[in-house]
Amino acid sequence: MTFFKMDALTLFGLFAVTAMLVTYALESRSTWFILAFAAACALGSVYGFLQGAWPFGVVEAIWSAVAVRRWHQARQKQT
Repeated sequence: MTFFKMDALTLFGLFAVTAMLVTYALESRSTWFILAFAAACALGSVYGFLQGAWPFGVVEAIWSAVAVRRWHQARQKQT
C-alpha cells in the first residue's frame, strides 16, 4: 500500500505553495524575492484553476498582482 501517491498536478501545487512560503520568508533580503513571491503566487493561481478550486485561483492571482505592485514600489525606493 502506498502512503503518499502524488500525481503531477499535486506535485505542481506542492512546488507552488512551497515556493510561496520560501520567497515570502526571504522578502526582506532582496526586492527580487518579492518578485519571486509574485511569480510563485501566479503558479499557485494556475494550480487552483487547474484543480478546479477557482476561488483559490482568483485570490492567488490577486496576491500576485499585489506582490508585483509591492516589488515595483520597493524598486523605486531603492533609486
